[in-house]
Amino acid sequence: MKLFDPHIHMTSRTTDDYAAMRRAGIVAVTEPAFWLGQPRTHAGSFEDYFLSLIGWERFRASQFGIRHFCTLGLNPKEANNTDIVDGVLELVDLYLEKEGVVAVGEIGYDDMSPAEDDILARQVEMAKNHGLPVMIHTPHRDKKAGTRRTLDLLREAGMPPHLTLIDHNNELTLEMVLESGCWAGHTIYPGSKMDEPRMVGLVQAFGPERIMVNSSADWGISDPLKVPKTAQAMRDAGIAEEAIETIVWRNPIAFYAQSGRLDPAELEIPLPVDQRLLFEGNTVLRGQTPTVEAPTVDSPLTAEADV
Repeated sequence: MKLFDPHIHMTSRTTDDYAAMRRAGIVAVTEPAFWLGQPRTHAGSFEDYFLSLIGWERFRASQFGIRHFCTLGLNPKEANNTDIVDGVLELVDLYLEKEGVVAVGEIGYDDMSPAEDDILARQVEMAKNHGLPVMIHTPHRDKKAGTRRTLDLLREAGMPPHLTLIDHNNELTLEMVLESGCWAGHTIYPGSKMDEPRMVGLVQAFGPERIMVNSSADWGISDPLKVPKTAQAMRDAGIAEEAIETIVWRNPIAFYAQSGRLDPAELEIPLPVDQRLLFEGNTVLRGQTPTVEAPTVDSPLTAEADV
């Protein structure tokens, strides 16, 4: 079964993670723009970050047979920094036109401040202007109230539910998100947020429609293999293969394809690896023998070394 991790911060991960993800069946990812663990002090630093998401990181993923898409936006953690927000939003508006950008995100709430209301509304308007979906971050604290406030703002802003992915759901928020008509993402973390057994329970209760799972793996304690592990947990619990495939493959594709920048048919074709290639003169190798794969439909994981 092919897998799609619809929310993972690969800039924070290693090449070993890419290799392990590919072995586990992950062939496509979406990387949302997020914060770096400490506040950025200049709007210009976002430009290099956005360039890395649409450039180097996309190339790096391809070197391990994984198709890489991204979402761009000013994350809620930094939306309260009045010194940078206007400059960053100008950059967001510019870079939303780039190839491989499949949504505005991740945007939403952190502290649920008035500044976050304003920045969220402005970025929703950008999404509408660019004809893109939005990926919404729900707050870690008081998640139920934050999710309700998010849905209210999106409704007032006229953002179509079918173009909206509300992420980081749990047992307190999933029902209201599905009732709103939005897509519902779930982050599976080791020891916090959702875990595999809880996710199994939600799928058993609500079914697979408009539901996704992701690892949201970043520089913190996280696991980039949580999508395949959750798929296996659903399988072990007796959930039908068709439902599992809908959650871990068809739903992410259907949502992000609405951007017009993701071709579902292309994702069905294995991405050959050629580590002889360079990106602006750079390679993922450090003197190792490059791996080169012959294109094959039957076995996308079969590779051979080629010097």
